[in-house]
Amino acid sequence: MTIEETPKTSWKKQVKENLVTIAIALTIALLIRVFIAEPRYIPSESMLPTLAVGDRLVIEKVSYNFQPVHRGDIIVFQPPRQLQVRGYKADQAFIKRVIAKEGDTVTVQNGIVYVNSQPLQENYIAQLPQYNMSLVTVPEGNLFVMGDNRNNSNDSHIWGFLPESNIIGHAVFCFWPFGRIGSI
Repeated sequence: MTIEETPKTSWKKQVKENLVTIAIALTIALLIRVFIAEPRYIPSESMLPTLAVGDRLVIEKVSYNFQPVHRGDIIVFQPPRQLQVRGYKADQAFIKRVIAKEGDTVTVQNGIVYVNSQPLQENYIAQLPQYNMSLVTVPEGNLFVMGDNRNNSNDSHIWGFLPESNIIGHAVFCFWPFGRIGSI
């Protein structure tokens, strides 16, 4: 402490420095959440057995700016207009698996999902679909998404196609509960 610096001014300086540090940390955290990654939790059984109710995930938001969405990716998205008309809020998030991309055909027959006339090998689903779905072609700029719990999932087989612009991010890591920690 110098002669001019009293304990009171030293304390004020320390508080000011701490407030600046906190403001910088909060700004960085906000920027990371908005542009890079954010935590999400699973509120329903639609993705069982892959994801359980209460799982906490890291959703990364950067990769789809540099590479396309891939079949099999688990994505988080804002509900499309069809769901908003049914009462879902625009800021509500859904999580599903990408089954087909623009130009692909999809049908469900006798418990099997077919993409481009080829049966999907789905070792990740809870059980075979107990419904049939007529052949559809995914329009440009859209995806066809389904929950892994096929018979208990509000997904594209019910409400239609998902605009790619509705994607929030890609589910990459489960960080809670401890027994389920790992890559998705």
